[in-house]
Amino acid sequence: MDAGTVSQIEKIHTENQFALLKQKRFLPFFVTQFLGAFNDNVFKNALIIMIAFQGVQLAEGNASVDFLTNLSAGLFILPFFLFSATAGQWIDKYEKSQSIRFIKFMEVVIMLAAAYAFFIGAIYALIALLFLMGTQSTFFGPAKYSYIPQHLDDTELVAGNALVQMGTFVAILIGTMMGGILIADDNGRNMVATAIVILAVLGYISSRYIPLTPSLEPGLKINWNPLTETWRNIAFIHKERVVFLSVLGISWFWFLGATYLVQLPNYTKTTLAGNEQVVTLLLTFFTFGIGGGSLLCNWLSGHKVELGLVPFGSIGLTLFGIDLFFAKPEYVTQGLIGVTEFISHAGSVRIILDVLCIGLFGGFYIVPLFAMIQQRSEPHHLSRIIAGNNIFNALLMVLSAVMAIVLLGAGVSIAELFVIVALLNAVVGVYIFSLVPEFFMRFCVWLLIHSVYHVRKQGLDNIPDEGAAVLVCNHVSYVDALIIAGCIRRPMRFVMYYKIYNLPVLKWLFKTAGAIPIAGRHEDLALMGQAFTEIEQALNNGDLVCIFPEGKLTRNGEMNKFRPGVERILQTTPVPVIPMALNGLWGSAFSRQPSNILLRILRGIRSSIELKISSSMQPAGINAEKLQQQVALLFR
Repeated sequence: MDAGTVSQIEKIHTENQFALLKQKRFLPFFVTQFLGAFNDNVFKNALIIMIAFQGVQLAEGNASVDFLTNLSAGLFILPFFLFSATAGQWIDKYEKSQSIRFIKFMEVVIMLAAAYAFFIGAIYALIALLFLMGTQSTFFGPAKYSYIPQHLDDTELVAGNALVQMGTFVAILIGTMMGGILIADDNGRNMVATAIVILAVLGYISSRYIPLTPSLEPGLKINWNPLTETWRNIAFIHKERVVFLSVLGISWFWFLGATYLVQLPNYTKTTLAGNEQVVTLLLTFFTFGIGGGSLLCNWLSGHKVELGLVPFGSIGLTLFGIDLFFAKPEYVTQGLIGVTEFISHAGSVRIILDVLCIGLFGGFYIVPLFAMIQQRSEPHHLSRIIAGNNIFNALLMVLSAVMAIVLLGAGVSIAELFVIVALLNAVVGVYIFSLVPEFFMRFCVWLLIHSVYHVRKQGLDNIPDEGAAVLVCNHVSYVDALIIAGCIRRPMRFVMYYKIYNLPVLKWLFKTAGAIPIAGRHEDLALMGQAFTEIEQALNNGDLVCIFPEGKLTRNGEMNKFRPGVERILQTTPVPVIPMALNGLWGSAFSRQPSNILLRILRGIRSSIELKISSSMQPAGINAEKLQQQVALLFR
């Protein structure tokens, strides 16, 4: 029985995602990518710390520590910019397990050369080898992300990707710590040299057990011109405006991340008077923050793509980046201090929390953007769009190194550099959110259902992943649409009474969300006709359309009689209908209960409300009366 057959037999869906780690189709691949990320971070962090603390002694000439640090960062990132387009084509053309083994073999060769350079203290050779490490990583990335869908079915993709992301996070964390700890030892260079060779050999051995993964396009003719192929990838990204701006947002994050990661060692030495162990402590908290923020995204977003977390993350990045500038130590020391002495000084906890929160809010910022690219891109262009994204990321990271070299060379301190990029982040955020108001609109919705209300959801699985449907719900408050939009995973079009639609402040949110204003027959016949036309177009496009058949807010907490507009909708576009009900909103600040507004606000803060969703009903024979009966069963 060959490896491909074994892989097919093992495709048994299980709710326990860790069961994948027992299967040959996944475990060798997982171990290989884990060891690769682990080795990368041992090597990079050891070299950066060695430059920060031994660079002047090891380097010949008048090269400064700042120059060597930023040169190292730029050379590692440069191959992602130069070779991403070619790497994507190469991986698609050839069988993947063989390609991965070749890539891992080259890692062994590179690490043997790096080990010798560590032994003799050849710092320039190590910096040059960073370029080759970056090239190896450039080719491994497309192989990693295209391997998963070939061995996992649709029900396992989330579990497989979750394990890979978890493994990468753990590898980065342990590799960062190990690189710092080893290089700080009296025999540190030799210990790092030994470790990186062992890790590379183990990675190659594990790659030998990766099952056969046939090429998806064996007849692909590779375009070896990186410029024209890069331009072609960028053209795919430009087709969808939100995708393009999401790519820019992700690339900007890597600009920020590269700045912090590269400058933290020298910042620790020159500003905090900390030694190598303090550098490792701060880098560990920064990495832990990113990993923690990424994992929390799934919980905070309610297991769906939540763009509202992007502005939330951006705000946190700016605030804690600025605070890091003001969190300057007040102590004065004669030499470099260790972790114990650093923590004992006043203000050290504030610095640690700033670094941790910068990573944490970075996770909130970047994870939804990646999910948005995957959700909004054309599936058959996704791999090329990802390649284009990698190119943009690499370009911004190189620009980060260039900016740091220029500003630090002009006399700007590293602490001042941090506050500059934090303020730039605010400018970039405002620019992106002004071009795509959907980001800020979703942020407002997310705040509403995570601060004002505690929302329970029941029956979310009754909402189809694709295809048109009409959602009908009772109407209790002015924010019903926002609450529903914040709970349901799919975007939808709301049909709203035009006077509510035109409310100050909320109108901008409703318009951004694509709401459809409607008026009564005796108020504005033309507007009513226009609304039904837009509804028909939306359903024909496969969208979800949500209506409130009562036509107005309840004045007593009970449902008003449903109007027959839904029958007119189903006559022209017969699609499934899904009844829903909102419970617990009556008496809140946004309802029309005739009581003191302050009392309603105080009573409504963190009040528990509920959205209940019934199974879908086929359109044949549906009328307003039947729908009201179904919604009444959900309403209490």
